[in-house]
Amino acid sequence: MPLLFVLLLLPLLAAASPPPVTVLTIDGPITPASAAYFSQGLKRSVENGSSLVVLKMDTPGGLDTAMRDVIKGVLASPIPVVTFVYPGGARAASAGTYILYASHIAAMAPGTNLGAATPVQIGISGPRSEPIPPPAAERTESESGKDKPAPTAQPSALTEKQIHDAAAYIRSLAQLRGRNAEWGDKAVREAVSLTAEEALELRVVDHIAHDVRSLLDRLQGSRVDVNGTMVTLDTAGAELIAFDPDWRTQLLSVIASPSLALILMMLGIYGLLFEFSNPGYVLPGVVGGISLLLALFAFQMLPISYTGLALIVLGMAFLVAEVFVPMSGALGVGGVLAFVIGAVILVDTDVPGYGIPAPLIMTLAVISVLFVFIVVRMGVRARDRPVVSGQETLLGGSGEVLADFTGEGWATIHGEIWQVRSAVPLTRGQPVRVTGIDGLTLDVEPQSTEPKGGAS
Repeated sequence: MPLLFVLLLLPLLAAASPPPVTVLTIDGPITPASAAYFSQGLKRSVENGSSLVVLKMDTPGGLDTAMRDVIKGVLASPIPVVTFVYPGGARAASAGTYILYASHIAAMAPGTNLGAATPVQIGISGPRSEPIPPPAAERTESESGKDKPAPTAQPSALTEKQIHDAAAYIRSLAQLRGRNAEWGDKAVREAVSLTAEEALELRVVDHIAHDVRSLLDRLQGSRVDVNGTMVTLDTAGAELIAFDPDWRTQLLSVIASPSLALILMMLGIYGLLFEFSNPGYVLPGVVGGISLLLALFAFQMLPISYTGLALIVLGMAFLVAEVFVPMSGALGVGGVLAFVIGAVILVDTDVPGYGIPAPLIMTLAVISVLFVFIVVRMGVRARDRPVVSGQETLLGGSGEVLADFTGEGWATIHGEIWQVRSAVPLTRGQPVRVTGIDGLTLDVEPQSTEPKGGAS
């Protein structure tokens, strides 16, 4: 009887336990690696039967393509996605604001902020300008005492198109989720920001919570529209399943750093240059080939300027040419300038977290100059060394006649017996010098008129 009672209670106990909640974390710029990680996390949450995905986010922004990949994943998700700006002091700037707007539920921790969603300049299309007016029109006081707006640079045509597109995008997300579309438009056009409390008051976010557990308690019983179906959340006391990036995503995150990609590219060029200048070492060529392929893999994920990439390669070519064809330093100076300019414009975006530090560029430039000159000089010196094996070593070699002869005879050259011929008669023991090679016969001439020894 007790066993039967327990068996009857099992379905009730199972029903009383809420389904788990998957917790994802994005801390840093929104990159292709972030988008891949989010996609994997959504897939894993469906597989483990989670009723909700909580995306903890602290980001300064990121790439537009990666951001849109994340948003597409949110919009297509079969379970609700909660974007939670966490912990205190975190932000959801730029791309993070769009993701927050796209989420089924938006939440922030106290002491966080969002906004500044203006798209930055991407691509080279004429002179750059200020992307937008400042968040709040700065005003200067004139001599008459009247306030006048401070002058601001007018955005270019491309920048205006980007701003209009981004504003329409965030308004569509706001209308989809019932959020404040007017403020979203201002966040794009005027780069305004909000604190967590202000965002809640303006209906930009839905909740303020101190941590994930308190957020889930607040969401208990909430109804969310997921792809046209109303879902009632049962999250109080739910098990939290943290999904960490796998090794591939972590490797992708590391490689996708512009600075590391540039370093890998230089290692690749250094390794191959060393191997070609000094064949036979093998290891430099292997390391260089692997590094160069990893760099190219990183570049195809980053907004790379191919002009900058070409300038870097051209700069290395100039440095190598300077060693072989001395031009009073002209090629060397040109190579350094081409490398520095190429490295500066290599990453074709102003997105935070994607710049290459100037000290790194200058350090690589100095190392490149030293490396190229040292390695290539080693190769040149190796080719200029005298021949130490083969028939060529016999030319100019000294020997001694074995027996008197006129025309052709025999002599010891470098400890070996060779058939020799001479235009003048030679005597036994007379020192000779090799002047030519004709097959297996050596042309010789006497080194002195006096023989070292006479015939016995």
